[in-house]
Amino acid sequence: MLAHATNHLALGGKVAGTARWFAGLGLRHTRVQAWASIVTEAVGGCGLLLGLLTPLAAAACVGSMSVAFCIAHRRNGFFIFKDGYEYVLMISTVAVSIAVAGPGRASVDQAAGIVISGAWGAAIALIGGIGGAAALLAATWRPAQ
Repeated sequence: MLAHATNHLALGGKVAGTARWFAGLGLRHTRVQAWASIVTEAVGGCGLLLGLLTPLAAAACVGSMSVAFCIAHRRNGFFIFKDGYEYVLMISTVAVSIAVAGPGRASVDQAAGIVISGAWGAAIALIGGIGGAAALLAATWRPAQ
């Protein structure tokens, strides 16, 4: 997720290129979308890396990948070599798995005593991620007919 954020921010077409790409996929307010993508992916990636608010960090990853699934990869089938959804599904699955397993002993959550895992972790990651993606898409996605 940090690599995704870095790519959108500083590599390739940078923020402007990401915004143009999002426009081509049917998103509106693309500069805001580009920055939202960068922040969401960076926060989610850092959260999982540090074990900080782990189910919410997983939700950020699931949400970002759910948007990518819907607007860019779903129509291409499963396999990534055909630009399919295999990779975004894998990232989402790993994020939910981390939310289920919990942040681990050497995490900020453990040190703060706020570990949420198991079914509650999965529910937060899935409902937060898919719900956030659905709200964003409903508000801003207008695919070409």
